[in-house]
Parts: sequence; structure tokens; C-alpha cells
Amino acid sequence: MAGSIIFDLVASAATLISGRALSILIFHRVHPEPDPLFPREMYAARFDRLLGELVKCWCILPLATAIDKLRAGTLRDRCLSITFDDGYADNAEVAAPILKKHGASATVFVTTGYVGGGRMWNDTVIEAIRRTELSTLNVHFIKECSLRLSNLAERQQAISTIIRTIKHFPASDRLAACSEIAWACGARLPDDLMMRPEQVRALAASGIDIGAHTVTHPILATLTDDAARYEIAQGKLELEALIERPVDLFAYPNGRPEVDYLPTHVEMVKAAGFSAAVATSWGASGPTADFFQLARFTPWDEHISRFNLRLVKNLFHGWPHLPGAVSY
Repeated sequence: MAGSIIFDLVASAATLISGRALSILIFHRVHPEPDPLFPREMYAARFDRLLGELVKCWCILPLATAIDKLRAGTLRDRCLSITFDDGYADNAEVAAPILKKHGASATVFVTTGYVGGGRMWNDTVIEAIRRTELSTLNVHFIKECSLRLSNLAERQQAISTIIRTIKHFPASDRLAACSEIAWACGARLPDDLMMRPEQVRALAASGIDIGAHTVTHPILATLTDDAARYEIAQGKLELEALIERPVDLFAYPNGRPEVDYLPTHVEMVKAAGFSAAVATSWGASGPTADFFQLARFTPWDEHISRFNLRLVKNLFHGWPHLPGAVSY
């Protein structure tokens, strides 16, 4: 009870100072069970507990609805929206039933090139390291040392090192690096991590919004203008053909402004016919926000009181009129 009172007081104070701002949560996967390699990633029981508590403190709105209210100046205080990036199958198989249980909705940003048996490059790295019987791994682009794989901690470190190293490689070089890792590890890789077309359609029919997330999830800032324009527009067209309805929302891959995407890509998103887009910069968005660079932030705390308080603290990010505020 005391924790709830403190939260109410802090949230009310934040609302008075920052105005009625929209918080947007970002998730990727919701595993059926905790993943030993990534124990802090979301899993079913934790997501169920989290939603059960969030609906008590926050008004959870579909992102498109929340954006419309934000534009119109009719958004109430303590509103948040839930988003998922990439289009993992567990969004449909695990997350969607939990959302339904709690009367909540979400927006799933789908990378169309991986629908129906595709695998994102980072998952090739993760699953190859997870499943290999090797105790050390040598690949040509890690020149400093062999990567040790003798235990869970070493495998976690190897995955982090590889992903950090190749993340900003040109697409062809990154693909070659992933192929080298998969070959060296000699492990059979899964082909069911991403949603099937019928799952995307079923989500859309159930009331979960589908947004676009390009075709192949490139770092837009590394592409030529023509290639970036294709990725942005083609992902939209493919999703609209799949679900037979307009796709109005876009999520920038990786999503860091001026690093992963540039102002020219914002203009491309507008030209492609989207009505709004989301980034991955921290903050909450008020009525004067750039609706094509809306902030997203998810606290990492498992304890709901800390999760809520960090969300409230996040309301103070990105407000130029506040002393010391971070403006994205």
C-alpha cells in the first residue's frame, strides 16, 4: 500500500511538470521460459506479472490510438503503449495470449524478409554459439584471441563480442561473417524463430497493430539512399499485401538517432506514407514531439515498484523546458 501511495505521488508530480506524455515500451521476444543465455530477457511468467501490475497504474493504449490522442491534445496522464520489434514467433505464441488476458494491446513491428522461416543475423550468431559442441571458436574477424565457449558465461561473452564486432559491417560482410560462424560451430540452426505469414495475419485480425520494420533490418545509416528508400517502402508494401490493410507506423532498425538513422531517413519514412515512427532513444513524448522520432524506453527492473518509478523518471527525459533535461 505504501509503495502504491509513493508511486501515485511521484507520478502525479511528474505529470504536473512534464505534461501528459506518452511512454512507449519496447520489447523483442517473450520466451516461454527464462533463457539461460539471456536471463534478463522477457519470458512468459515475468511478462504476465508485469502486465498484471502495469494495468493497475497505467492506461495502456494501442500505439496508433495513443498517437492520435497525443496529436489532438486529448491524451490523459499515465498513458503507455507496448511495442515489439522484429516479428518473433513468440510474439504470437506467448505474448499475444498474455496481452489478451490482461485486456491490453500492442504494436508488432515486423521485418518482412524473415517472415516464414527466416532468421535474423544476430540469431544466427546466438543459436550457433548456443548449440555448438566446441569449447573454443576461431573466426577470421576476431583477431585478438580465440573465443572460449567452455561455460555459459564464456558463451555469453562470445556472443556479445561477435555481435558488437559485426553489427555495423556492410550487409554482405555481416552475412559472410554469420555464415562463417555457423559453419565453424557445426550446429543445426532453427528456422522457426520468426512468425509465419498466417501468424502475422492472425495478430492483425485479433486487434494487435502491425507496423513496418524494413525488409532485412539494415542499419539505415550504412545504406545508399536508394537502398534505404527501398527497405522502408518495400517493407510497408509487403505487410499491407499480407494483412490487407494500411500499415501506418514504422520502427527504425536499431533506432538510435544520428547513429543508426539520419534526418534523410526520417524524410523517407514520411514520403513512404507512414503517419508516425518510433526510435529507441529514451524519453516520453509530449504534444510537441517529433511524431516521426517518438522515444521508447523499457525499464530493466524486475521489481514492479522500481519498474514503475523508473518509468516515471523517464517522463523527465526529452523535455527542453526542464533544467538539465535530455533532448533527443
